[in-house]
Amino acid sequence: MKHHRTLTALWILILGWGVDTGADDQVVQQAKETMRRATEYFHGEVARHGGYVYHYSPDLKVRWGEGLASEDQIWVQPPGTPTVGMAYLDAYSATLDLKYLVAAKDAAEALAYGQLESGGWANCVDFDPAGERVYLYRNGKGRGRNNSSLDDGQTQSALLFLIHADKALQFRNEAIHDAAMVGLNAVLKAQFPNGAFPQSWTQPVEDRPVLKAKYPDHDWRTEGRIKNYWDMYTLNDNVCGYLAKTLIAAHQTYEDERSLQALRKLGDFLILAQMPEPQRGWAQQYNPDMEPIWARKFEPPGVSGDETQEAIETLLEIARYTGDDRYLEPIPAALDYLDRSVLPDGQVARYYELKTNRPLYMERTRGNYSLTYDSSNLPSHYGWKTPAKIESLRRTYEQQRDHQIVAEPFDIESLESRAEQIIKDLDQQGRWVTTASGERLVGQPKIRAGDQYISSAVFSENLTTLSLYLKTMAAAIASK
Repeated sequence: MKHHRTLTALWILILGWGVDTGADDQVVQQAKETMRRATEYFHGEVARHGGYVYHYSPDLKVRWGEGLASEDQIWVQPPGTPTVGMAYLDAYSATLDLKYLVAAKDAAEALAYGQLESGGWANCVDFDPAGERVYLYRNGKGRGRNNSSLDDGQTQSALLFLIHADKALQFRNEAIHDAAMVGLNAVLKAQFPNGAFPQSWTQPVEDRPVLKAKYPDHDWRTEGRIKNYWDMYTLNDNVCGYLAKTLIAAHQTYEDERSLQALRKLGDFLILAQMPEPQRGWAQQYNPDMEPIWARKFEPPGVSGDETQEAIETLLEIARYTGDDRYLEPIPAALDYLDRSVLPDGQVARYYELKTNRPLYMERTRGNYSLTYDSSNLPSHYGWKTPAKIESLRRTYEQQRDHQIVAEPFDIESLESRAEQIIKDLDQQGRWVTTASGERLVGQPKIRAGDQYISSAVFSENLTTLSLYLKTMAAAIASK
């Protein structure tokens, strides 16, 4: 049966953890059964050592993370183990069925195993002590590199999931709680005095002066390259956004004032890192003098459309959580800058040349990259353009500036339609199998159209959607 109602998202938050619809509704019961069957398959058949990679062949004989993965390797970087683990926690919060909590616990313990001596995580965990991707694990069972990484949300997603799992387990699982505390302490020690974070670390960061962003006074095309750019102040791939969410969760869960102060310092850094006129955006990374710098050979020191939008989102999040409007102050100039920088196709460029603001790209010939203003022959492995989100960012900014709480309409009928499709798509074995249309998978080369695979991202999204559906139905019934 259809429920022709509109529900605000606030109701979902009010209902919180462990709600049950109590309704004799066919779709609700089908959703619960689908979640059960999918989890029994994914946790029972797909998991290795409690963790997950990105993609699997339908027979589970081939596993992919960033490239082929062995039977003893799991992936940390989203959409790997933390992503799946968070979906299990969502399912547990919607049903209070312990099988989801057990699956989440197993994923969290797998991540605890792979925690590095430096306190964070690399992009994967190898349970084979002689494996090709093994690192220097805190448990003494590893060797080699000890580089905790914030790239692509690696350490942040692991720590965020561990914090939530720790809470769901009522802080009683010693291995998970200990890993969360060690990880949080390591992250806090990786924050520079100006509030920035490096892309990776092996030990606490060094003391550096607190400066404002500026344009380099040297020829950035040929000078000022830093080999170890990963030690510099980093925004690339939403490092700051992932960190903000993790620090907020740590403060909420443990009432840890250090996490709140680190969050404020992160906002302070974003204020400092905003470039001066004529480009009031943000770069991907900065040197100790707060000048934009090169990272990889195809990542020049330009002002970045993508990272500028992410910086605005992070400032909005920090302002919302702290209640400090000071973090909103950089946003109007940044939005105006983005308005002036939109490409003819409605997107924003990943890079804009310093001072001139010309969209800047790369072309590759025989493995060598060269700068160009022409976007007609771009390498396919990188996101050179990104959709502009200026309108929604401006709307959110204006609401926060005016201290308005606007509940976004939540369409139950649309959500139920999505739930019904997800239920229908589950096959007899309890799998959601994806048929490729020629797209590039995360961490993989382009696969052939028609090939099939099992995706951790699809499993997680579907389980989370069904969990939301159960909570939403309970909220709708309660609101009658």
